[in-house]
Amino acid sequence: MHKFTHVIQRLRKHYGEPEIPPARGPFELILWENAVYLLPDTRRLEVFNALREQVGLTPEAIDAAPDTVLLPIAIRGGMRPEMRVFRWRQIAQITMRQFGGRLESIFEGPYAEAKKALKLFPTIGDPGAERILLLCGVATGLPLESNGLRVLTRLGWGRTQKNYGATYRSVQDALKPELPVHVERLKQAHLLLRIHGKTLCKERMPLCHQCPVSTSCRYAESMAASLARPVR
Repeated sequence: MHKFTHVIQRLRKHYGEPEIPPARGPFELILWENAVYLLPDTRRLEVFNALREQVGLTPEAIDAAPDTVLLPIAIRGGMRPEMRVFRWRQIAQITMRQFGGRLESIFEGPYAEAKKALKLFPTIGDPGAERILLLCGVATGLPLESNGLRVLTRLGWGRTQKNYGATYRSVQDALKPELPVHVERLKQAHLLLRIHGKTLCKERMPLCHQCPVSTSCRYAESMAASLARPVR
């Protein structure tokens, strides 16, 4: 068994089946990505559901909604709510003007073109586009966000570098030989790694003593060794 498969199995046993975001399709997933700023997923869900219930999750509904409706929802999403409203309108307008209101049309072409199309939208770079495509059932590898990337570098895939993009690529290259082919397994791995990074394998003060994969973790080993050294 590959080490990666073993890690994902241990995470699934610890956390159970991961919850899939309620957003469906690329347009909703872009809104999901832009729902909040530096707030937990519970607040992201609150804002997303408010958009669904009070406005509607279509480009036409978002574009037509007045600021008096959108701004109170955006305020619940954290800092700079006016910018958030501006981005929601951008997302709607790009979808209507460049994709005829039907963003699902990106799946009619090759993966690279679909990824390029998603990067037209605010805050969506390569990792975000790859995540959205994966959650839509299309993937060529394992997309990662910052939490999953941190988990995998600590476990020994790739290495942390000053440039985030370089770190991302090093982890992707190291993972390639071990990745499952099935999209649903990739989706599950992505979600479990994200949960683990947010819950136990935090950036600061990770809870290694509670970690279900600490026996496979290079970072946990180094932390344990440092604590075991005698104080002089």
